[in-house]
Amino acid sequence: MDHSQMDHAAMGHDMAAMDHAAMDHAAMDHATMDHATMAHGGEGSGTSRLPANETMNHGAMIGLGGETTLMVHGYAWGVYTDQTGPRGDEKVYVQSMAMATVTTPFEGGKFTAQTMLSLEPAMRHDGYPNLFATGEVAYGQPLVDRQHPHDLFMELSARVDLDLAPDVTAFVYGGPVGEPALGPSAFMHRASARYNPEAPITHHWFDSTHITYGVVTGGIAAKSFQLEASAFRGREPDEHRWNIETPKLDSWSVRASFAPSPAYLLQASYGHLKEPEEQHPGEDENRFTASAHFNDGKELSAMAAFSSKNRQPGETLTAWLGEVNWDIDRHHTLFGRVENVANDELFPDHLDPLHDRKFRVSKFQAGYAYRLPLGPANLALGGTIAAFAKPNALDAAYGSNPMGYTLFAKLSFGD
Repeated sequence: MDHSQMDHAAMGHDMAAMDHAAMDHAAMDHATMDHATMAHGGEGSGTSRLPANETMNHGAMIGLGGETTLMVHGYAWGVYTDQTGPRGDEKVYVQSMAMATVTTPFEGGKFTAQTMLSLEPAMRHDGYPNLFATGEVAYGQPLVDRQHPHDLFMELSARVDLDLAPDVTAFVYGGPVGEPALGPSAFMHRASARYNPEAPITHHWFDSTHITYGVVTGGIAAKSFQLEASAFRGREPDEHRWNIETPKLDSWSVRASFAPSPAYLLQASYGHLKEPEEQHPGEDENRFTASAHFNDGKELSAMAAFSSKNRQPGETLTAWLGEVNWDIDRHHTLFGRVENVANDELFPDHLDPLHDRKFRVSKFQAGYAYRLPLGPANLALGGTIAAFAKPNALDAAYGSNPMGYTLFAKLSFGD
């Protein structure tokens, strides 16, 4: 993965310092751009791809001698959330992330090493309120209506790219902490979600593997396509988030990505995960995802995605996700997310009469951000509002009309 040209990856995609309206990416000659600046189009998290129009570089670049470069990003994101109803809660919390990438070209290829870190383990293990979100555990209990914090080590990886032909490379990626070739680029790495402070409630359908302890991926990449396969640890991270867990290679995945033009990226992937969830011991998972990303290179980015996860043994649970981000002008941004998911983890208590029952829930979220450039940093101030559609059987637990509200201030550096 050529992180030296990553634009939106990992640092929240804060584009406050860029006047998109003045840029015409359609006129850019991608074929003539330098390999070290733009390899094969947009790069997302791990080895995932994004539309080539998401490749503008906003990292702070530091020369380390010769052609070796260091790129750094970072953000701190203060959030207040109020989730209403009997299961709701409120909280003030801070999300954070820092990324450093070293890139060294050599004759016939290039070497890249990357680390991503977060101080979110300083939160309580149960993270922040997020109605209808499920996945992972905290304090010995399954997380329900909560989103867990990220680990201190979000990525410790390296990648080698070898030129096979003009615009065609073979690559090997891996490390003790990384992301396998499964699903679309993780939610905090894509432009369509860059100002949304909440993880999708479908996170554990699409991109829960974006922090995986033990990954090896090999593939072939060209300007318009990428084919890859991974071996990785299937178990999700535990609630102790300051450490590095023992790497394993007990699961596998394959992914194909296709970019018909600089504005579009299509991906489909399939994986077999060995006992991914602590609350479902002895159950493996077969996961399929497909997604379509769009970025016009100016002000509009969007994604639509589908996923199904089939527990072995167990039911097949499906999810849909749509996201959009519109930079109206230099300062004003509107964004939104729509999700629909079939979830059977909302009642983890085995004595509850609704335990293991599958409920299909929808979430509708809209948000606004006001962006301010502050020299080398960028500040975004905004908020979101969310409403839900659910079966009447959930009224006793959630109320007839639960809502979600957030206010945020996001300070980004080098992006």
